Amino acid sequence: MENKGIAVKVQDLEKKFGDFTAVNHINFEVREGEIFGFLGPNGAGKSTTIRMLCGIYTPTSGSGSVGGFDIIREQYKIKQHIGYMSQKFSLYDDLTVEENIDFYSRIYNIPEKERKKRKDGTIQLAGIEDFRTSLTSTLSGGWKQRLALGCAIIHQPKIIFLDEPTSGVDPITRANFWSVIREMASLGRTIFVTTHYMDEAENCNRLVMIYHGTMIAMGSPEEMKTKVMKHEILEISIPQAQGWLEKISRLDSIKDTALFGVNIHAVTYDAQKGTLELKKLFEQEKASAYSVNKIKASLEDVFVSLIENYDAEHKDK
Repeated sequence: MENKGIAVKVQDLEKKFGDFTAVNHINFEVREGEIFGFLGPNGAGKSTTIRMLCGIYTPTSGSGSVGGFDIIREQYKIKQHIGYMSQKFSLYDDLTVEENIDFYSRIYNIPEKERKKRKDGTIQLAGIEDFRTSLTSTLSGGWKQRLALGCAIIHQPKIIFLDEPTSGVDPITRANFWSVIREMASLGRTIFVTTHYMDEAENCNRLVMIYHGTMIAMGSPEEMKTKVMKHEILEISIPQAQGWLEKISRLDSIKDTALFGVNIHAVTYDAQKGTLELKKLFEQEKASAYSVNKIKASLEDVFVSLIENYDAEHKDK
């Protein structure tokens, strides 16, 4: 990846809506051919950023380029050279799969002699060969998303923006959709994807974590879990875990606690001390059938910890 060129670059990018700052002076670069994730909760500024990069919103301040085109002066050119799939991509339910693709082929001015080849290739890549003649209204949500992706890339853009592409679908559908994304990246396309699913972010070469419009971390998933995360994680298995959260959080060695499924993840200043304090607490409370193990941080652990730090630093601002 180090030898790749730069597909997307932003410098000090800001977007305000009245007095509200949706995106707060962010900086990053996306390399050609990588899957770049924009990770954050709803309302963090992900969609606003992607809309500035796609030429839909004009930044309040700062600068940037997409595919070599300026995001302020050359918005029309950007729209011609990218693929963009929004959370609610427009498909026509009364058209078949092929007819929707044909429609977008004309929208993107694909020469008529190339349309069939492009359509066949797009249908194959999206894995929707069995639904070519099906009415779009009859497709499940997951197949509609594959069709929407196919329509967004029919003109073979080098840079593809996917805004929450798997929101609201089941885990199996999400996994299948990501296999398509990885296939596109293997063909040399740059994928910029926003998500709030931590497991999806593991598919990214690099990612940005954004919160309240502010970048709070950037790096590969592995860097996030090793270099960005400065504290150690203890996983606590105990019956009725939720009832223990407050007591555990009051221990001197524990920084933060959060439920992860039926277990508790505790961010510690010192894992060894934390383990001893936890065992002492459980013995005093006569708890049974518990276990405490040091584990590697997950992306969710990292994100929760970074958000806690951000909120603590900004609580009086």
